[in-house]
Amino acid sequence: MTEMSFANIAVVSCGTLSLELHYLKDAGFLDTDHLLFTTPGLHEDPRELERQLIQRINKAKEKADKVLVVYGGKFCYVNAHEPTRTMKKIIEEQGPRVARIEATHCADMLAGDAKREKIAQEVAGGQKVWWMTPGWIKFRHQVFKGWDKGLANENFPRHTGGAIVLDGIGYVDQYMAETPEDFLEYSDWMGIPIQGCPVTLDRFKSLLLDQAYKLGSKGV
Repeated sequence: MTEMSFANIAVVSCGTLSLELHYLKDAGFLDTDHLLFTTPGLHEDPRELERQLIQRINKAKEKADKVLVVYGGKFCYVNAHEPTRTMKKIIEEQGPRVARIEATHCADMLAGDAKREKIAQEVAGGQKVWWMTPGWIKFRHQVFKGWDKGLANENFPRHTGGAIVLDGIGYVDQYMAETPEDFLEYSDWMGIPIQGCPVTLDRFKSLLLDQAYKLGSKGV
């Protein structure tokens, strides 16, 4: 399975996952010349998310035969003004050369439900956790654009297990070592502790491969 090539596939992703995708490209797993990203944090602005996503997909079609979209389905795009419009529908409209990774959101791409539940039990005593990926650290001000301390207080403290960063690239340890004051300030702003949790990128790689195979089997 790992012999699958992404050479004829362009990848379009939320910028929040750019760290993992560049890591896989540098490691030789993702052998595509075309990585395109939308602005991190657009789940807060579904109209702009849809605009950028379609624009990036159209650009990707000019560069490669197939397009693999790295976006969650259930939580990344929620259109309150048009509830029946979903990420699934948007992707279907882009044609048979476009497929999307099968996951609900970025944390789900790195650790599935059972894995996250296991981590929550072991690391947070089974309490409610706010899940993040390294991109939620690096692109904090884009992901939480427009949030003030009051909005943070309404959302984060209910996660009594704190925030856990699913880290498959060793980012959190490096960030804490280089800018500990920023890390502590981030935790203080959220009102909950933040800790990194090392994970492998095996699930992410498997999800990418699944869609690459499906795109290949369509023969379009």
